[in-house]
Amino acid sequence: MMTGDEIDAKVAQLLDLAREKYGVRAKTLERAMRKIGRRAPKRLHRQAEVIAQAHKVGHHPKLMVQVDGAAVTRAFGEIEAHLAAIDVGRRRIDRILDVLGSVSFNLILFTACLVVFLRWHEVF
Repeated sequence: MMTGDEIDAKVAQLLDLAREKYGVRAKTLERAMRKIGRRAPKRLHRQAEVIAQAHKVGHHPKLMVQVDGAAVTRAFGEIEAHLAAIDVGRRRIDRILDVLGSVSFNLILFTACLVVFLRWHEVF
């Protein structure tokens, strides 16, 4: 069984990782996961809910008995493994390539529409 202090330490560690990898500045794990949003898989959000429930009752010994310690430990492990595997530099490059791809697609589409318009009006 985990204690409230152990859960607090783990949550602080996860918040530091979220701040480092996603740039999220949140005081609670629930708010951090909400700000991360779709960038993290749904299973991580469900694991964060498990941790949040344990964190709420973490300092009450009688309620802490109701918390499944193995599930909380597993949830911490999964979230930590996911956050540790994120490459910030690669995410930045991917974001730049996404923007360049959408801009180039829009330019190609605009050029094609312009050519069709000019052909239609028999200017070109």
